[in-house]
Amino acid sequence: MHTEKNSFSLENKVIIVTGGTGVLGSSFVQAIAEAGGAVVILDLHQDKAEQKAAELKAAGHEALGLAANVLDEADLEKAKAIILERYGKIDGLVNAAGGNVPESIIQPDQDIFDMNIEGMKKALVLNVWGTVTPSKVFGAAMKENGGSIVNISSVSSKTVLTMVMGYSMGKAAIDIYTKWFAVEAARRYGDKIRVNAIAPGFFLTHQNKDLLTNPDGSLKQRSKNIMHSTPYGRFGQPEELNGAVIYLLSDASKFVTAAEIAVDGGFTKFSGV
Repeated sequence: MHTEKNSFSLENKVIIVTGGTGVLGSSFVQAIAEAGGAVVILDLHQDKAEQKAAELKAAGHEALGLAANVLDEADLEKAKAIILERYGKIDGLVNAAGGNVPESIIQPDQDIFDMNIEGMKKALVLNVWGTVTPSKVFGAAMKENGGSIVNISSVSSKTVLTMVMGYSMGKAAIDIYTKWFAVEAARRYGDKIRVNAIAPGFFLTHQNKDLLTNPDGSLKQRSKNIMHSTPYGRFGQPEELNGAVIYLLSDASKFVTAAEIAVDGGFTKFSGV
C-alpha cells in the first residue's frame, strides 16, 4: 500500500538549534525531535546542552548537545566538524541565540543622549553576528545537499518599542540579512538553500522577564500596554512558535525563501484603536 510522505516531517534531517536550552530554543528543540529530526543543541555551556540532549534521548529521540559560542567562528567550526563526523550532513539551522542586553536598555526617565553606546554595540553584536556567523559556518555545509536556515526576527523591528533600541536595531538588521542572504544564496545555489525568518510577538523569556514582570511575578504596566495592543490580549506560549519553525525547516516550504512569518497575536497589525 502506497503511503504519501508527510512533507512536514523532519525525518532523516539533521537540524542545529543555537541557544537550544533557552525558553524558545528548548521549545524548538522539542518540536524538531517530535517531528522526527536529529537535533543538535548548541549552548554556551556543555552541561546544559548535554542535559537537554539526554532528556530527548531518554524519550527515544536522536539528539546531540554541544558547547559553542555563536560569536566565535573557530568554536562553530569545531562544532561543525563533530556534527559532520557523526551525521555526515546538516539539513537545517535555527538561529535562536540572541536576546536583550541589560546595558542597552534606555529607561523611561533616562536622557536618551545618555545612552550606553557599548551596551548598544553588545546588543547588535549578539543579535546580528550571533546569527550571521552560525549561518556562514553551518550554511556552508548545505551547499551541495540543500538545507533551510531559520532566523528569529521580532515585532520590535517593525514598530517602535520603548526602551529596547539596541535590540530593535539588531532585529531590524536580521530582517534585511534574511532577505539579502536568501536572494544571494538562490542566485548562487538555485533552490538548494532557503533562508527565512519568524517574527515572534511577546513571549516571556529569561531576557525580557525583568522588563515585563515585577519580582513577585505580577505584570508591569509595560505588559498591560502590550496586552492592550495585542488583539489576542495575552502573551504567546513558546510552543505556539513551533508550527512556523517546523514548516520552514520541512519540505513543505521548498518554494519559500526570503519570507517572514509573524507569530504575534496580531500585535503588528493593530493600531491600538
